[in-house]
Amino acid sequence: MTHYDILVIGSGPAGHRAAIQAAKRGKRVGLIERKPRIGGAGLQTGTIPSKALREIAYSATMGANHGMRNVHPEVIRQHNFLSESVIQKDIVIDKQESVFLNQLMRNGVSLIPGEAGFTDEHTLRIKTPRGEDRYIQADTFILATGSRPRRPGDVPFDKERVLDSTSILHMQELPKTLSIVGGGVIACEFATIYASLGVEVTIIDSHPKILDFLCEDISSNLEKSMRSMGIQLQMNSTIGSITRHDDKVTLQCGKHSIESDCLLYALGRIPNTDGLGLQELGIQCQKRGWIETNQHYQTNVTHIYAVGDLIGAPALAATGMEQGRIAALHACNADEVITSSHLPMAIYTMPEVAWVGETSKELDSQDHDYVTGFGFYRETARGQIIGDSNGLLKLLVDRQNRKLLGVHIVGESASELIHIGQMVMNLEGSIDDLIRNVFNYPTLAECYKIAALHCSSQLKKQQASNDT
Repeated sequence: MTHYDILVIGSGPAGHRAAIQAAKRGKRVGLIERKPRIGGAGLQTGTIPSKALREIAYSATMGANHGMRNVHPEVIRQHNFLSESVIQKDIVIDKQESVFLNQLMRNGVSLIPGEAGFTDEHTLRIKTPRGEDRYIQADTFILATGSRPRRPGDVPFDKERVLDSTSILHMQELPKTLSIVGGGVIACEFATIYASLGVEVTIIDSHPKILDFLCEDISSNLEKSMRSMGIQLQMNSTIGSITRHDDKVTLQCGKHSIESDCLLYALGRIPNTDGLGLQELGIQCQKRGWIETNQHYQTNVTHIYAVGDLIGAPALAATGMEQGRIAALHACNADEVITSSHLPMAIYTMPEVAWVGETSKELDSQDHDYVTGFGFYRETARGQIIGDSNGLLKLLVDRQNRKLLGVHIVGESASELIHIGQMVMNLEGSIDDLIRNVFNYPTLAECYKIAALHCSSQLKKQQASNDT
């Protein structure tokens, strides 16, 4: 029976990173993948495909909103834009998959095709693509099998009119109307993509606000942008039955119904733990199936780790990759600084949203003494050039030591800009570091200096008041 030092189950962002990190530490590593292609949802059906589609839609249409191009939605329809976008998206996936395969080969990771399940604490049964059973053993296991869209049995999914976040990526033609059930990250990302392409989009959700975990002014800014794109928001709605008839889909919402050409159901995801045999091993899971781990991503069975979407929020590709790296280093008994204190988050709507650290709501609940500073895109030359007059950068700063407690951005390139704030926070920096720093002109990064000066001005006024 073949034996490995470490076996990783799942080749998505978390599993891929874990396998390579362990191999670099001299371990014999096997990477098991049940799908025909590697990369998991991150590469094949989720992160990369949706972001590639977003970028294509952005390039084709958003310039018009900024007064820089003139692309009309009807022109997009006539040129079969969506079909061409799917082809371009697939090209991006193919290229990235080649990069991943090269990395695995270069580091000596064995790629094992098949579906894995534990027969005991150190043995896996692999159901090969040919239907044969193969048994392999390892000292350590890292579970990275990811998650999939939640698909309730009473929702008539058909991959044509009633869609989930995977099947919507294979649409070949733009619908005229699209209903989206859910007001979370996935729902808002797809809403802005399709609205930008001229689709009439309606979001239906039971919560009072979209993305209510964000800072109030950030979510309000995004909501304003979404409404300006023509997106209808039906919040505080009761989600009822969904029926398909001919070429229409009807969603019952309380006493009224909403009819559309297509419907995207985007209410949550569930972990891919089926068939792994976790219950027989006694591995502890939370109520909804997410695996419980400690700070090293060990389960209660200490030689078995779990990373990525399997352990629940934040369930992002970036955090999953870091979790995979941390788990692999711990399994290899690595003695080094493993991770940073503050991890960045991003939502790839149009406009983008990104943040790191605490929100205003969290600081208020802690009775933390802080000041808030704003840098508006419209105050920068770059913001004026690109026509983004609504973007803003918000700093939350400790009133006593002037250190950053949180950075929140909504606007173009937010997912890139957030890393400046992240670095300052991880280096225990303050607004004085941002004030002393010179930013290229014209750039959106100047918003950091503007917001830092805003905070400093407030602190000086307070000091002057105290002195008198």
